[in-house]
Amino acid sequence: MKKTILINSGRTSPFLNTRKDLINNIDKEKYNVIVTGSEYGYEKELEKMNVRFIKTNVFRTSLNPFKDILLLLSYYNIIKKNNVDIVHSYTIKPNIFGTLAAKLAGVSNIYPTLNGIGYVFTENTFKARKLRYLIKFLYKRVFKSSKKVIFQNIDDANEFINLKIIPSEKAIVVNGSGINLEKFPYKENSLVPSFILVTRLLKSKGVMEFLKAAEIIKHKYPEIKFSLVGPLDPNPNGIKINDINSYVEKGIVDYLGKRNDISNVLHKHSVFVLPSFYREGVPHSILEAMSSGKVIITTDSPGCRETVIDGKNGFLIPVKDENKLAEKMEWLINNNSILPKMGLESYKYAKNKFEVNTVNESIYNTMEL
Repeated sequence: MKKTILINSGRTSPFLNTRKDLINNIDKEKYNVIVTGSEYGYEKELEKMNVRFIKTNVFRTSLNPFKDILLLLSYYNIIKKNNVDIVHSYTIKPNIFGTLAAKLAGVSNIYPTLNGIGYVFTENTFKARKLRYLIKFLYKRVFKSSKKVIFQNIDDANEFINLKIIPSEKAIVVNGSGINLEKFPYKENSLVPSFILVTRLLKSKGVMEFLKAAEIIKHKYPEIKFSLVGPLDPNPNGIKINDINSYVEKGIVDYLGKRNDISNVLHKHSVFVLPSFYREGVPHSILEAMSSGKVIITTDSPGCRETVIDGKNGFLIPVKDENKLAEKMEWLINNNSILPKMGLESYKYAKNKFEVNTVNESIYNTMEL
């Protein structure tokens, strides 16, 4: 008899962008797979993978307890109605309320995943501190019911262990969400220095540091191209479009908005930049750039540092330091002959450490599939 796996996500689009291979390669002869998410429009795509989709109302930025109770009840009803055997979840609210619902419904095979721990763990505003206390409290209570908790980097795992949110034996660390090397094919890197940042437009993703560094470089090297790609975000940490436009109007950066052809856009640039101080898991945007053969400049911070061997496939810089970022950019401009070699090292590192099937196999093994 088939077992049923419930995979709970927040926003459906970014979830499928990074987890499609994981879902598609589950053995459908042995398992029924249900995916929940907050956005319609992906039912046919999932249906082709023999996966059923159920919409859930995950209000990411809402602190309304009534909405969260309704989400909890929604998960509980889905679990009971479909006789779910295994619950696997991503992002804060599905992790908390999906795990709690599974416990209440009598499910013992519960596997929440933390793709980083987010801006709440990096910001020091009054609101962020209150949220941090609340999230720690809730994680500590609900993760007692989980069989394992999956992390994407060792720093996050150690923090949760040191805070006594989970015991060490519950923590499993995998190499990010993995990268499909065929979807982001390698191409020899250009000798022409050009810089791109692909991200949600959050301050904690280092967008302002990228723009400030670009301005420094443009004053000295006006011919160098800088591109910013990504959607605006309603997160309290989000950047306003006026802040972006001020740099666009000065000719510092091209803002390309949200794009669905990231592979093509990446291949028009030679260096990928992510000056993040957001508590990343392992940024999928960096993995995409590595697979494509781009040089990487990112921060020496949890999740990001996992992607760079400093000086070999890119550079690690301190957080919130646009001057150091500009310094590394200038070095690459003046040593552009090394761009193809460093780009190839990125691809090799992605293939050896982050290849999606290898990463997914470690997740399947954790869930005993």
